[in-house]
Amino acid sequence: IQGENNSPEFITKYRACRRQVRERSGEADHHEGMSSDDELTPAEVTEFQKSKDNVLEDSRKIFEDVHTDFCDIRKILLKFQEWKEKFPDSYCDAYISFCLPKLLNPLIRVQLINWNPLEQNFMELEEMPWFRAIEEFSGAKNISEPK
Repeated sequence: IQGENNSPEFITKYRACRRQVRERSGEADHHEGMSSDDELTPAEVTEFQKSKDNVLEDSRKIFEDVHTDFCDIRKILLKFQEWKEKFPDSYCDAYISFCLPKLLNPLIRVQLINWNPLEQNFMELEEMPWFRAIEEFSGAKNISEPK
């Protein structure tokens, strides 16, 4: 019950009111515990969808002024792979394995903004391009440009 009193007394009174409304309307298929006190009204659903769409639109603009070599995880990891192969001592001394999570974090977060594991047809993390690129890099496989 958003924006209202959330005291136990209020919630109990609210539930009793809803139960009476159900009984008067003849809703016989109601099962206790199957409803939520946080059900959204159509106006709230519309407002939520509008806000979500705005966030998604804004998220697409975050890296719009960044060169693709620096906002594409696969390309970034290719650069580190080259460094690792050409200068292994320098690569090791730079503690890159500790730096990569911090470096890739913002890029991954932007890609996860719209990810919802509770949706019916959600994409598994393991299927996402950024995950596969990191998996290939950490598995010491050669990363190649996507074809």
